[in-house]
Amino acid sequence: MAFNSAAIEEFQDIWVFCEQREGKLMNTDFELISEGRKLADERGSKLVGVLLGDNVQGIAKELGGYGADKVIVCEDPALKDYTTDAYSKVLCDVVMDKKPEVLLIGASNIGRDLGPRCAARLHTGLTADCTHLDIDMDKYIQYLKEGSTLDVDSMTFKMEDTNLKMTRPAFGGHLMATIICPRFRPCMSTVRPGVMRRAPFDQAKADACEIELVKPVLGADDIRTQVLEVVKETKEIVDLIGADVIVSVGRGINKDTAKGIELAKKLADALGGGVVGSSRALVDAGVMSADHQVGQTGKTVHPKVYVALGISGAIQHKAGMQDSELIIAVNKKATAPIFDVADYGICGDLFSVVPMMIEAIEEAKASK
Repeated sequence: MAFNSAAIEEFQDIWVFCEQREGKLMNTDFELISEGRKLADERGSKLVGVLLGDNVQGIAKELGGYGADKVIVCEDPALKDYTTDAYSKVLCDVVMDKKPEVLLIGASNIGRDLGPRCAARLHTGLTADCTHLDIDMDKYIQYLKEGSTLDVDSMTFKMEDTNLKMTRPAFGGHLMATIICPRFRPCMSTVRPGVMRRAPFDQAKADACEIELVKPVLGADDIRTQVLEVVKETKEIVDLIGADVIVSVGRGINKDTAKGIELAKKLADALGGGVVGSSRALVDAGVMSADHQVGQTGKTVHPKVYVALGISGAIQHKAGMQDSELIIAVNKKATAPIFDVADYGICGDLFSVVPMMIEAIEEAKASK
């Protein structure tokens, strides 16, 4: 029977494409499997991981520990290294055969290449760079009440709607748009790394996870590119998502950017091996590189301690850090929105305040 993406009644189950590199699963896989578990429970369906590679069956069970009921493993030497041709052919073949209702892909470099190719072949839609997902309408309405300025109580909703509701930043992060794909399946979304919470690992669930082996059909005509060598970039990239302490800087350091960044680094070190983040304004100005950016159009972080120096707290920035365990804000303006989400707020010039913070931290360490 020919594949028909419009025959939506034939599709079921929540799928997650699980990216591996050199035989190692990515952190984004565990985040998406954890989120997929919630969606599958809302929908009353199975959660299935899809793993492509060469000799990767041994790592598949780990996905079960985060919630996958089953993992479909496609192994072939041609899948050892990622190529658009091979991966899109194999993934689309499996989707056409088994017909999942939802397909989630991490918004990594690979995912951003693979997702649109597959969506075009499958004749369905794709929502890119999502930061929130819902199926259950009650949960979606609650999300709107907590995370938007809409007058939700005055709005009318189609409560029986079971489409995947995919929310993403729009217009440079100034708006949030929720998109549905009501006429075609699977509903496809690439999801930004770091925005979904990873569930605790459960060894019993990992042991119970079903593994299904699927032999890919790949011919020479299917692959037009060949990976001759993989060369890793030596540039040092800051790991915001994995950091326990982040000290971010904003426009408030503009009167002396070099000194402001230096103070942020010293404060991050004093707090215990922290890293320096940035608001979008400094990245756009070329002061900080993009890998430092926190916010809807940067990275979403959940550190134990987040310090905002000279950051006013635009909604785009707050959306990327407001779930941090402890938030400390330093800003000259008492009305800065960043204070709305801060656990501790200091109204003052960061160039005066931060040295005192560092001194106080060092004294507290010495007293112990």
